[in-house]
Amino acid sequence: MVHSIFDLFKIGIGPSSSHTVGPMVAGNRFVASLKQLDQITHTTRVRIDLYGSLALTGRGHATDTACILGLMAQTPSEVDPDNIQLYIDRVKSNNELILAGEHCINFDISDDLCFNFTESLKQHPNGMKICAYDKQNNVLLSRRYFSIGGGFVVAESEFNQQANEQVSLPYFYNSARELLAICQKENKSIAEVMLANEKHLGEDKINSRILKIWRVMDACIKRGIKTPGVLPGSLKLKRRAYQMHQKLIDNNSTDSIDSLDWLNLFAMATNEENAAGGRVVTAPTNGAAGVIPAVLAWYLKFHSKDDEKAIIEFLATSAAIGLLYHRNASISAAEVGCQGEIGVACSMAAAGLAAVMGGTPMQVENAAEIGMEHNLGLTCDPIDGLVQVPCIERNTMGAVKAINASKLALQNDGRHLVHLDDVIATMHQTGLDMMSKYKETSLGGLAINVVAC
Repeated sequence: MVHSIFDLFKIGIGPSSSHTVGPMVAGNRFVASLKQLDQITHTTRVRIDLYGSLALTGRGHATDTACILGLMAQTPSEVDPDNIQLYIDRVKSNNELILAGEHCINFDISDDLCFNFTESLKQHPNGMKICAYDKQNNVLLSRRYFSIGGGFVVAESEFNQQANEQVSLPYFYNSARELLAICQKENKSIAEVMLANEKHLGEDKINSRILKIWRVMDACIKRGIKTPGVLPGSLKLKRRAYQMHQKLIDNNSTDSIDSLDWLNLFAMATNEENAAGGRVVTAPTNGAAGVIPAVLAWYLKFHSKDDEKAIIEFLATSAAIGLLYHRNASISAAEVGCQGEIGVACSMAAAGLAAVMGGTPMQVENAAEIGMEHNLGLTCDPIDGLVQVPCIERNTMGAVKAINASKLALQNDGRHLVHLDDVIATMHQTGLDMMSKYKETSLGGLAINVVAC
């Protein structure tokens, strides 16, 4: 079970936490197991099979690239995005791969990386199998992994273990009701509860680590703003953040509507960088990585009087809410549709904003509830399997909804009809009921009604 801020906010690369970061993590785990068994030097070939959504939208989500990087022991947080294409070109040109960064093996992408478009593993739509062979073609190691959203990966043997995990925390909670009861009893904010738990988990320099997460988010926004051009992939989609920024800096108006233009800019800049495979923070996923940074950047630009305090409170509060979705529902679009990505990010951002705007824990919970309630049923139907349309603009809409959800909650005293726990349960059930073609397969919705040119 996930408990930490730094589990939800992870530094990685685009375009997808479940389809890029997850498979890279799985590749790393596999080669680590090979090393532990002292089988690296005996390995002559590795085969990867992708199933379900990983297969159907894998090429558009750079899953093939991520798998190769993982086998090479490149990690999402450390790999240089500018060097990725160089690594892949070498594998393609030589049909060789440096396994674990130390042992050369044959690797033909067309034969050793298989997209099983019509098969899915029963545990989760994002399933994959990795097998290592010796020179006699004997299996040295075979593992199944599942990328369950937000860059989280579980092996087949671990799939049902997380629910039974027992962790001792000073303020353990499994529901929003339990969280609010703790806040009331201890006279603490949601952020204070989260930070106390973080300290108990043994995290060192918590505040500096949170501020580092924000610096990566901020750097992503700035790169997106200053980078013109066209995004990679079949859509040949033009980047818009650069031109949006030029128009904004030429406009001296202080109209409140213009502040939403800045919000849109921050969200779009982040997700254009994500779509380009740049450095990004899962928040809580890559496809929804623009919502939380955009709302926080907007707050810092137009409302903040103490930036560091606001950043820590915003992200700690957001993480506390995100953990509820991770524990009780899903943040995987392949499992519950885009409500599990944009919807969750909107809910988290609304909570974070309500907190830094002075909201009580009840108002913060109400903001989170409103943020999800009006994203229920949101499908995931990326055109041509790319994290571009409707994904990039959808982040701007999630950010706008988060601000409005926060405003609505702060205008009330915190008492409301629909509780966050109820909307989380509803989101989960709605996702389970949703037809699979609307869950990151590119087999329905916009993906089949708009022709990719």
